[in-house]
Amino acid sequence: MALKKWEVASYDRQTVREIAQQTGLPAAAAALLQSRGCKTAQEAADLINGAPLSDPLLLKDMDKAVERINRAIEEFEKIAVYGDYDADGVTATSILYSYLESCGADVSFYIPEREGEGYGLNLTAVETLHERQVDLIVTVDNGISSLAEIARAGELGMDVVVTDHHQPRQELPDAVAIVDPFRADDHSDCNCLCGAGLAFKLVQALEGPESDQQLLLETYADLLAVGTIGDVVPMVGENRTFVKKGLQLLPQTDRPGLRALLEKAGLEGHTLTSENVAFGVVPRVNATGRVGSPERAVRLLLSEDPEEACPLAADICDDNDYRRQLETEILESALQQLHQEPERMLDRVLVVEGRDWHHGVIGIVASRITERFGKPCIVLSTNAEETKGSGRSVEGFSLFLAVSACADLLTKFGGHPMAAGLTMPPENTAEFRRRINAYAATQGTMPVPVLHLDGALKPARLSLELPRAAQMLQPFGTGNPRPLYGLLGVTLQEIQPVSSGKHLRLICVSAGVRVRCMKFGTTLEAFPYKVGDVLDLAVELEVNEYNGRELLSVIVRDMKLAGCRAETLLAGQALFEKAERGDPLTPEELTGLTPDRTACAGLYRTLRACGGYSGGAEKLSGMDSSMPFARLLVCLELFREHGLIQLEMFGMQYTVKLCTAQGKVDLFNSDFLRRLKSQVQTVPNLQGSNENYDVR
Repeated sequence: MALKKWEVASYDRQTVREIAQQTGLPAAAAALLQSRGCKTAQEAADLINGAPLSDPLLLKDMDKAVERINRAIEEFEKIAVYGDYDADGVTATSILYSYLESCGADVSFYIPEREGEGYGLNLTAVETLHERQVDLIVTVDNGISSLAEIARAGELGMDVVVTDHHQPRQELPDAVAIVDPFRADDHSDCNCLCGAGLAFKLVQALEGPESDQQLLLETYADLLAVGTIGDVVPMVGENRTFVKKGLQLLPQTDRPGLRALLEKAGLEGHTLTSENVAFGVVPRVNATGRVGSPERAVRLLLSEDPEEACPLAADICDDNDYRRQLETEILESALQQLHQEPERMLDRVLVVEGRDWHHGVIGIVASRITERFGKPCIVLSTNAEETKGSGRSVEGFSLFLAVSACADLLTKFGGHPMAAGLTMPPENTAEFRRRINAYAATQGTMPVPVLHLDGALKPARLSLELPRAAQMLQPFGTGNPRPLYGLLGVTLQEIQPVSSGKHLRLICVSAGVRVRCMKFGTTLEAFPYKVGDVLDLAVELEVNEYNGRELLSVIVRDMKLAGCRAETLLAGQALFEKAERGDPLTPEELTGLTPDRTACAGLYRTLRACGGYSGGAEKLSGMDSSMPFARLLVCLELFREHGLIQLEMFGMQYTVKLCTAQGKVDLFNSDFLRRLKSQVQTVPNLQGSNENYDVR
């Protein structure tokens, strides 16, 4: 997992007191609400309860969409709901299809195959729908970027209504109606909704203002919850309303397909949360679009026959198992490429490519690489005809804008700030990697991953009251994450492997108070700390029942050496990578990089005393805490250049092996240092980069 900058929320005691008094909430819950930006009791109530259903006609072009669809229903025209193959697109398709069918419409659905067709409308699909005599195509969760495909549909005499929640390009498609809250002229405040949410808003609008809106919500809330959770949109506003109602109704859903999925996921009879739906149900729905035929997921969700639903659910679970296998294999190949071509690790945006990597899992692999290295990543899969890519980003760097800057290299692209997809000719891949990194260089210092803590606690203050208060903020998700607290400056007293060594129980102590914590998914061999280390822990708190008693569970989600300023280490690593890339340096940056002889000698003695080093940036920087981290890395590079060590850097993991010294060496007679000096610029930016690094 990437090193993160820790940010601890601060509290205004008066605001917390007022929220607690005016809402009747416990002080612990009021404090959490204030840390999430609530300044008044009304804002706190809105966050907890969700927003009321808004008027769907506030969305630009919704009136045009309603008029055209109603005319198609009345005249019994053929309607095709054109969806997408992920959980959001599948649930959006199911919502709109089932509603139109209930209205007596002549409706069908179409989900493109990821392999062969890819995301969104494609010309072959448009021709196929024309052959089926379709009169009206209604897109859900796609369409905003399909200018050529929608133009072709018009040439063939088909109308198109677009509903999408992705970022539009400068030119909009020539459709009858374009419902997309990211349109520049849309003022609906619906830009947090996913594709399923927009499909429901369309259903709302079709039903009209006189309909029973709560009954309508209850009819589709189970599907809405799966789509909203699956698309990882902010868990605020109407999204909270959708998910809260959906989680209430899912355990009693009358959809045989959803019941079968819950059973296969081991969730039948359990209390459902956004987290267990995200990990149990969503991946299974997604699996059909990743490695199988995605229309099966729609058939499963629409099925009214348990005898049909159960085998479909079993097939989908098999797909999910195969998806995990593919993901592991491709991730290993991608990491191997980064090992073998270490210059790629210096890039601001990591780009890896492979031959015939399965398109269905490259997005997941990109996410895993971003999580590991803390950088945006795009994974490309190439065959003889084309290269397809899927990327994930970090907060603060818009991957959609970055990909858009390379539009002339691409045949197709789309997405939003945190994720993007693209297609291009294979011969453009090398230039794409160069261009997207050139774009990133113009955006200033790259953002770093941030870990937000809801507060710092003393171990003596841990109690069951805290997780009970947190439960009032369910459902959790983006914009309203599960509360995370800091236990700062605790001493590691014991490390106990549990569950055959798969997990660790950590006993920590502070001010005489012992705390038992669990670190899941970490073996003793992979654990980087030792007894006696003073640590900062980021923990979640849960209530568990054992023998009829409620017990507090403390789960470690992240940890670091106490007082470690991750942002300083990250800035040092970024400056060193800038130097390694050969980018222009300022005189101040050169000073921050250049060590003196005394510092080099001291670091080398420490390495010899320790017999080398293997581990992360925290303890490496501790070998000389007075030396800026970028300068320490330059020292290591000088040792490597002069044959004193073997050095491997992979992300922010470092392996230093000592070599047999061949007499005295002059470290400062160095090609590396001469190259650094040649990179210094004394005039404003030569390459358009706005980066500045704090090298203190």
